[in-house]
Amino acid sequence: MAKNKNENYLDKIPCRPETIGWKTDENSIVTLEIENKGVFNLVAQKLLKKPKITYIHLDELGSFVWSILDGQKSIAELAEDIKAKFGDASEPLYERLIKYFQILNSYGFVNWIEK
Repeated sequence: MAKNKNENYLDKIPCRPETIGWKTDENSIVTLEIENKGVFNLVAQKLLKKPKITYIHLDELGSFVWSILDGQKSIAELAEDIKAKFGDASEPLYERLIKYFQILNSYGFVNWIEK
């Protein structure tokens, strides 16, 4: 998605990429399963014993957010769900949520739905 200085990050609609596997444990903690693909990764797997799949364990808040990504709700709407579940423990909510999505985006772990 192209960057627009006037774009409101809270209006963005995130969704999980179909290429990322994930599972939840008995405590609803999400583990992302990232397949390491490409020529560089194949060489690293052989020479450096890099695993074929990298597992990323999210914390409680990140797990909740990941599990409710449906490609329908904006970040602002997701914030309402987070506030309802975690209350004051989620504060500073908007700053944390925007940073979380910036990190997910930087690793290619989230896609954006165009309005």
